[in-house]
Amino acid sequence: MRILTPPSVFKPISDTWLLAEGMRADPGLAGGEVLDVCTGSGALAVAAALAGARRATAVDLSRRAVLTARLNARLNRVQVRARRGSLFEPVRGERFDLIVSNPPYVPSTREDELPTAGPERAWEGGLEGRALLDPLCAEAADHLELGGALLLVHSSVCGEGATLDALRRGGLEAQVVARQPGPLGPLMRSRAAPLERRGLLRPGEREEELLVIEGRRGEARRAQAPANTAGREPAGAQSR
Repeated sequence: MRILTPPSVFKPISDTWLLAEGMRADPGLAGGEVLDVCTGSGALAVAAALAGARRATAVDLSRRAVLTARLNARLNRVQVRARRGSLFEPVRGERFDLIVSNPPYVPSTREDELPTAGPERAWEGGLEGRALLDPLCAEAADHLELGGALLLVHSSVCGEGATLDALRRGGLEAQVVARQPGPLGPLMRSRAAPLERRGLLRPGEREEELLVIEGRRGEARRAQAPANTAGREPAGAQSR
C-alpha cells in the first residue's frame, strides 16, 4: 500500500497500523460498508478497500486531508468516497457495518478549544484528549448496522475506562480488543510535566499503551486477529 502525506496531513504511525490490524480482523470488513472518521491520509479507508470492503468512505474536516485520501485511493487503484465535514455530519442518515477512527487525542496543554488550521489539527484533542473521542462514542450507534462495530484507537493517557463508559452510555457493547505498550510518543513526552500536574500521568511515568477499543451494536463474533500485517506494524507502541 502506497500512502503519500503532504504537509499538514497526519502521517500514519504505529497507532494507525494497530487499528488497521483490528479492522482486518473484524467480520464487518469483507463485503461491508466501512467508514473512516478523521481519515487524515486516508490510509485506513484505502486499507479497507484493498481488504474487500464493498464501499469505503473517508471523512475529515480538513480539505487537504480529503484531497489526500482521494489521491491515495488513486495511487492504490481503489475506490474511496471522500467527504469533508465534522465527524458524522457528511454521512448523516447512513449506516455502516464497520466504523474506524484514529482521531486527534493528544491532551492539549493550554486550552480546550481545538485548532482550526495548521498541522496541530491532526493531534490536538482538548485538555483531556477527549474532545473528539467523546462525541464519536456518543454518536456511533446511530450510524451502525445491527452487529456493526466502531473501532477506536487512542493512548491509555486519555482514559481507557472513560471510553468504555462512553460507548456503553451510547448504547454499544464495549471492550478493549488490542493493547500495545511502549514509550510515550514525542508529543506526549514533550508535555509530560503538565500532564503529570493534571493527573493524566503519574509522576515519572513515561510509558503508555495504545488501545484499540470496540463498541458493537448487538452481538457479532470477531474473527481472529492476523499474525501480522505485511510488516507495517512497529515492534512497540508509540503515539503522537
